[in-house]
Amino acid sequence: MVELKALPLAVDLGHEEVVLLHDRDSGLRGAIAIHDSTFGPSVGGTRMRTYPSFDDAVVDALRLARAMTYKATMVEMPFGGAKAVIMGDPSREKTRPLLVAYAKAVERLGGRFFTGCDMGIELRDLKVMQRHTKHLSHADEDSPIDTSYLAALGVFEGIAAAAAVLGRDFSSLQVAIQGIGAVGFHLGKLLVDHGVHIIVADPDQARTLRAARALEAQVVEPDAIYDVEADVFSPNAMGGILNDDTIARLRVQAIVGGANEQLLEPRHGDILNSLRILWGPDYVVNAGGLLSLLYETKQADVAGVEERVRMIGPRVADIWQRSHEEEEAPGIIADRIVEERLAHGRRAKSESVRRTKYDD
Repeated sequence: MVELKALPLAVDLGHEEVVLLHDRDSGLRGAIAIHDSTFGPSVGGTRMRTYPSFDDAVVDALRLARAMTYKATMVEMPFGGAKAVIMGDPSREKTRPLLVAYAKAVERLGGRFFTGCDMGIELRDLKVMQRHTKHLSHADEDSPIDTSYLAALGVFEGIAAAAAVLGRDFSSLQVAIQGIGAVGFHLGKLLVDHGVHIIVADPDQARTLRAARALEAQVVEPDAIYDVEADVFSPNAMGGILNDDTIARLRVQAIVGGANEQLLEPRHGDILNSLRILWGPDYVVNAGGLLSLLYETKQADVAGVEERVRMIGPRVADIWQRSHEEEEAPGIIADRIVEERLAHGRRAKSESVRRTKYDD
């Protein structure tokens, strides 16, 4: 049963539509949150993971959907934001009937939601789903586009921007990377190739062993990453990791990472700002993967997509500059930019509808 905190949150965050998923035969339980379609169809990945409750799953979808809207609007893409979550352990509970039931739910939305891989959902799962819905996005196995690499490239450019703001030589940086999965490993390689020393942490020992061998990374225990003395902390795993406890432990000058929803609460962005720790708003920094859609939808070639991803560095640097000038946290500045664009887009859309009705 959905408790009281999820649905009021949908109202507060301005969601257009929330679909709760339940299929008795397959065991499917989850939610699809469509946040905004001002600039185009709402896009967002589908993730499958265990949650403490169904309410927690819905809240996760709501927050991530809003972040997708802000991400797409910030990089001026013709899409809105959405997100889907499926409850369950993907290693044990992901079945073909469950994926089919979910795909049919996506299809019933008639194109209002366009989805792809996220945590717990892989390319092979999309191949099962694509027989039951056409509203899927993913790069083929032989595609020149690697969304994980593009996401890492955006983070890399954000770290380079932080080095410039801090007045540091890039190659002299020390970066602590939390999460060394697909994005984190690509990021680590980009940094090491440019002379940066990296310290990594991940609960998966196979990942840290790979990073130690391939990248000569220093490895620390997962919880110890918050205590590492470094120039930049780069969270690239779960969200909600910047909170009262962890911020008090940080010994860094900047935070630039690919994880979504890094702040446990908005006030933690204000706390970081008061401590003079640069924070790159996550939906600004991690937009590289989303920009791959420009290639998939034939709006840009590979070089064009990478050029757009590399603009993430100057964009976050501009936000930091405005933050300094206006004496407000970077997250507030970024949100204001997005909300102004959305307001303008909604007015233009409303006016277009009115003109169409008048013409008819």
